[in-house]
Amino acid sequence: MTGHTEPHARGRGGAHGHRTVQEHRARLAELLAPLAQRPAEERPLDAALGAALAADLVAPVSLPPFDNSQMDGFAVRSADFRGDLGVAGGDLGVRGGDVGGTGGDLGREFTVVAAIAAGDVPAPLQPGQAAPIMTGALLPEGADAVVPVERAVPSRFPEAGATVALPAVEPGTYVRRAGSDVAAGAVVLPAGTAIGARQIGLAAALGFTALPVRAPLRVLVISTGAELAPGGDPLGPGQIYDANGWLLSSALREDGLEAENAVSRSDDPASLRLELAEAARAAEEGRLDLVITTGGVSKGAFEATKLALDGHDVEFAHLAMQPGGPQGLGSFEGLPVVAFPGNPVSCWISWEVLLRPVLAELVGAPRCRRRLTAPLAAPLESPHGKLQVRRASLRQDGSVALVGGPGSHLLGALAVSDALVLVPEHVTDLAAGADVEVWLT
Repeated sequence: MTGHTEPHARGRGGAHGHRTVQEHRARLAELLAPLAQRPAEERPLDAALGAALAADLVAPVSLPPFDNSQMDGFAVRSADFRGDLGVAGGDLGVRGGDVGGTGGDLGREFTVVAAIAAGDVPAPLQPGQAAPIMTGALLPEGADAVVPVERAVPSRFPEAGATVALPAVEPGTYVRRAGSDVAAGAVVLPAGTAIGARQIGLAAALGFTALPVRAPLRVLVISTGAELAPGGDPLGPGQIYDANGWLLSSALREDGLEAENAVSRSDDPASLRLELAEAARAAEEGRLDLVITTGGVSKGAFEATKLALDGHDVEFAHLAMQPGGPQGLGSFEGLPVVAFPGNPVSCWISWEVLLRPVLAELVGAPRCRRRLTAPLAAPLESPHGKLQVRRASLRQDGSVALVGGPGSHLLGALAVSDALVLVPEHVTDLAAGADVEVWLT
């Protein structure tokens, strides 16, 4: 890369020499590949949320760890229904419709023994016995089925020594077999899996108190522009509040990264160079992995980011994408730098469509967005030769409705959307009902 590369000098795969989204992702993956080589670390479960597993997670025990009851009912030996019990009552000589409504299964009377609660270690079950058993309780030795209590006559748990009539059941009825969910020794989560609540629940069920994770990326977001006013201060003429820093740093933290934001309230490139030099020192000390800048990457006369990075190993290009066309990437004194455009929607789309998928592939966190196909609720138009990314909302009927227009400044529409619609470069118009690619956000 070179700081003097013209915007369209590389990656001429798109229309008008614009770089395609796929080509730019490949360039980002090349730049950021070293981040995947960082050493793993052990984190307790309560600190692992949002990180990615650094190694395969192997189950040390089975789930369930023992045969247990799926229902509140009576643990029985299914063979007792097929032969002489050798106890008073034996074959009741009635159909299951008379004993718990089994629709023709022969029922029998059993002697009730001590009830089994979850956590109990029960005595072996002898022929002709039925043990009241609670959901999740260990199945006694000899038992191989459970009859729900509501199918018993009487439909309650009698005292030990009483009798109960039960309908016939097959072996395994309402029994959760040991290892039927997870077998000991199996890989339950592969390396790279992003750790969410469900993964932590599984790890806890397997007895883990800590997990080997890839250390979350540490990112500094730098917003640039002389027009940026501090939040809480009255706006002066031509000023706006900085949304980009909060938008991006929040998005990164939401997805398991560690992020801070800073602001360079100047169009003087020297101001941004100072911020970048400080960030490079933090990277040398092992405190920072990546910088994302917003603004100053287009074709204007005061593009501070371009000017600040001139002479460094950075390139700028215009992508065949709307919004988010102007992009930059490279390194500043060895620190990876990704430069996004300055409009809020553009920088957020850049994160979602360009950087998020690359980091998901390289380090496992953030996760890739869930993608699906859905019909459009209304027609749309799209510019030829550009991937158009529209904010949208997935409706109850399964269709997707656009929210706001295609403009890159429409932050209000972004805030109430919950999906993105991606319209391919070669498509210029779509009718209502046409299927489109949707990313759930």
